[in-house]
Parts: sequence; structure tokens; C-alpha cells
Amino acid sequence: MAAITSYTHPLTPSQAESLKTLLAARGFEFMTKPYCLYAAAKPKVNVLVYEKGPKVVVQGKETVDFVTNLLEPEILGEAKLGYEEVHHPEMFQPHIGVDESGKGDFFGPLVIAGVYVDGDVARQLLEIGAMDSKRIGSDDRIAKLAAEIRRLPGLAWEVVSIHPERYNMLYAKMGNLNRLLAWGHAKVIENLLDREPGCPRAVSDQFANPAVLRAAMQKRGKLIELVQRTKAESDPAVAAASILARDGFVSWLKAHGQRLGIEIPKGVSEIVKQTAATLVKHHGPGLLPLLTKTHFRTSQELPLLTVSDQANKTS
Repeated sequence: MAAITSYTHPLTPSQAESLKTLLAARGFEFMTKPYCLYAAAKPKVNVLVYEKGPKVVVQGKETVDFVTNLLEPEILGEAKLGYEEVHHPEMFQPHIGVDESGKGDFFGPLVIAGVYVDGDVARQLLEIGAMDSKRIGSDDRIAKLAAEIRRLPGLAWEVVSIHPERYNMLYAKMGNLNRLLAWGHAKVIENLLDREPGCPRAVSDQFANPAVLRAAMQKRGKLIELVQRTKAESDPAVAAASILARDGFVSWLKAHGQRLGIEIPKGVSEIVKQTAATLVKHHGPGLLPLLTKTHFRTSQELPLLTVSDQANKTS
């Protein structure tokens, strides 16, 4: 449990108020944070209670101590941390977890990863602190966790990286991101089933009508149970898959950025558009289909940016 440095749990409004009173009584220093009802800290633990939910996020080296000795007994009224196997036994039964990274990013590939676990592997994943990659802010931490995951004995993993050129071809052919996601998820699941043919179940986040994924499955995949649900990343196998997928995505951006001598940003922000415009200026528009998802609206906004830039350059 010592590896756990982040913990999230929903609260009722009354629990949020009770927690605030408890923190004040225990000498926590309060501060203002964006989107938070309140935030409080001690040297080795931070507590943030977000408006949306509300929910509490505990971070720091003393996360486990705070959760088990204060949050659970004083506020939640039940022990959950360390008792995942009691509350969610299905997470410790043999299954595949699948997740993806890059689907909302203009630059880079769509990376889909899958992880096969049994009870022993699921426990090891919890011990090393595997969690939803979106809750891990550091790319270095993602890389370290991904390396640990790949080294775990008994764990089987598979990563399919659909690089932009192939992604654009497949999207043009399928005309729908959900079909492309289903195709990638099905490929990962089928590849893992070749190595773990007795696996009875695959779990993923809900991205489409389950029938879309079922239709994309091949011979082996049609025989197993497919579970799509919201917040699937709470499952250790799905969490591990999300980390492997994120690591593959971030590594691709870093490698191609180094090759081109420019930092390639994530997402679809203004800096993304500016970076794309800079690349077009120096390498021509033919580079974009090799680096970006061309069906994004960002692609249509780029000609205006490049024309504007060129006008400024000549004025």
C-alpha cells in the first residue's frame, strides 16, 4: 500500500462539510484552489474537495495514512482502501482491461493497450500504484509506471499504435471514430486471447454502443464476455492499460518532436494550432497527414493561421 500517493472518492455535501471541520481540527492549512470547495494541506498530504460531485482527492506520501485513519473511519464510515478484493471481487478474477490514449489529440497516434490480469497480478498493480493515467500529471511518472507494469510476472500486455497516416486512412474508410476505436479494441483483445485463450472477460470504458465492439470482434473475441462501463479505469487491468497507452502516445510525440526539432504539444489548444502552422511553414502541408488526425476541425483552421503568419512575415 505504501506506493499509493493519490486517492479519490465521492462525497455527499454533508460529508464535505464534516471533512472541512475535521481538517480544521487537525491543524490543516487551508488554501484556495480552482474548482474546489476548499483545499487543505500538511507537509506530506494534500486534500482537495472539488465542487463537481463533490469529491475528495487525497495526494502525497501520507495518503494511505490519511485515508485509513481519518477519511474512512471519521467521514466515509467504511473501510475501502486495502479492501478492494472484498468490495470488487470481479477485479481480481482473470480478465482483460483495455483503454486508449490520443483520441482527443490533434497530433500523434491513437494508441490502444490491453492488459491481462489474474488475482496475483491485480494485487501487484494496486501495490505499485497503477491508476487511471488521466490522474497522473507527470510524463516521467507514466514512463516509470509503464516500465514496472511491463515487468510484472504473470501479466500479459498488448499495445496497438495507429500512427496518423494509417489512422487517417482508416478513418476515411470507416467514417466514424467509434468504429475505429472498436476495431482497435478488438485487435488488442484478439491478440491477448491468442496468448491467454482461457480468459473469460474483457473490460473497457464505454465509448460506443456495445454492439459496435461486439461486431468488430473475431472468432475468439465473440466467445468472451465484453463489459463496457463508465469509470472502468477503477479496474486495475484497465488502469494499467491506460498507463501503457498513454506511455506509447507520449513517447511518439517526444520522438517525433526531437526528430523535427520542435516540441509537439498535446490536445487541441491554440499552441497546437501554432505548432502545426510552424511545421507547415517549414516543411509544407504534406507533413500534416503524417503527424495529425486530419478530420479534426483544427485542420480546417490551419490555412487561416498560415496565411496570417505569412502576411505578417512579409509586412
